[in-house]
Amino acid sequence: MIGISIIVPVYNVENYLADCLDSLLKQTYKNIEIIVINDGSPDRSQKIIDQYAKKDSRIVPLIKENGGLSDTRNFGIKHARGKYIGFIDGDDYVEPDMCEKMYKKAIKENSDIVECNLFHNYPDKFDVEIGKKIYDPHEMIRMGRSVAWNKLYKREWLKSCDVWFTVGILNEDVEFYIKLVPFIHKISYVKEAGVHYVFRRESLMNNSTSKVLDIFKVFENIEDYYREKNIYQKYQADIEYLAIRIILCNTMIRLSKIKDKKERKWAFRENWRKLNEMFPDWKKNLYLKMGKTKKEYYMKIMNPIFYWISANIFTILFWIQCKKNQINYNTIRNMRKKNVN
Repeated sequence: MIGISIIVPVYNVENYLADCLDSLLKQTYKNIEIIVINDGSPDRSQKIIDQYAKKDSRIVPLIKENGGLSDTRNFGIKHARGKYIGFIDGDDYVEPDMCEKMYKKAIKENSDIVECNLFHNYPDKFDVEIGKKIYDPHEMIRMGRSVAWNKLYKREWLKSCDVWFTVGILNEDVEFYIKLVPFIHKISYVKEAGVHYVFRRESLMNNSTSKVLDIFKVFENIEDYYREKNIYQKYQADIEYLAIRIILCNTMIRLSKIKDKKERKWAFRENWRKLNEMFPDWKKNLYLKMGKTKKEYYMKIMNPIFYWISANIFTILFWIQCKKNQINYNTIRNMRKKNVN
C-alpha cells in the first residue's frame, strides 16, 4: 500500500511549481504518490507537470475544469490511494524529511491526524510558527490550527467522517477542520517545522474583496452540521468563541485590504452587523470573559465606536506595510540585477 498521497492543487503557479515538486520528490520517505491536479490553469503549469511526470512515476498528473481550491482538493481525495492523505499548495514547498517524520508518528500512534509546525516565507525573510499541542476537542475548536496543508489525515478515517471541502467559499479550511474535530480519536504532533508557506509579493500587496465575509457562511455551515450530528449544544460556546476571534481579528485585517473605499466601508459595516445578528450574546461568551491575553482584552472592550476606530487603524497600518513591502521588494530586485550583471 502507498503510505502517503500528497494532493497538489495547481492554478497559476508556474513560477513556484518546480520548487514544490522538487521538494516532494526529494522526500526521504519514498513510498508516496504525488497527485498533481491542474485546475484549469491558463499558464504554463501543465508543461511543468508533464515534465515532472516523465521523470518520476510517483507523479500522478490529473486535469480538471476550473472549480477552485476546494473542488480540486475533493477531486484529489477521490483519487488518493495512500494510507494517509496530505495537501500541499502548488506555490509552497516542504522540508526533505517532512513525510518521513509525520508518517512514522502516524503509524506509531495510529493517528487520525498528524500535524507539524511551519515556516512563513516572505520575499526578504522567514519565520517559524510553533503551535500548541492540543488534545481536548473543545480547545481544538477554539484555538486549533485549521489550515489543511500542515497535516496528514488517515484516509479511511476521513472517508468514514464524510467531510469535504465546501466549494465556492473562502475560509474552507476552517469549516473542514472544525467539522472533523469531534470525531478525532487520536491527533499527534511533530515538533519540527515541515512546510514552507510562501507569501508571494502579489499576495502581500493584494487587495482583498468583500468575499472575505464568506466566513459567516462557514459558521452557518458548521452550525448546521453540528445540529445535524446533535452535538451543537455541547460545543456551542467553543464555536462562538472561534467566530468572535476570527471575525474581530483575522477578518478585520483582511477587510482592511479592500482597495475600494466604498466597498471596504460597506464590508466593515456588514461584518459588525452579521456578528451581532448571528451571535447576539457574544459578549457573554464564557471563554471570552475568562480570557486574559491582549487579543482577548481587545475583543472584550469592542463596541460600535471602538470597532470603527480599529477598522481605521487596521486599514492605515496595512497601507503603510504595503509601502514598506514595495520598498523592500525594489531593493531586493535591484540587488539581484547587480549580482546578475
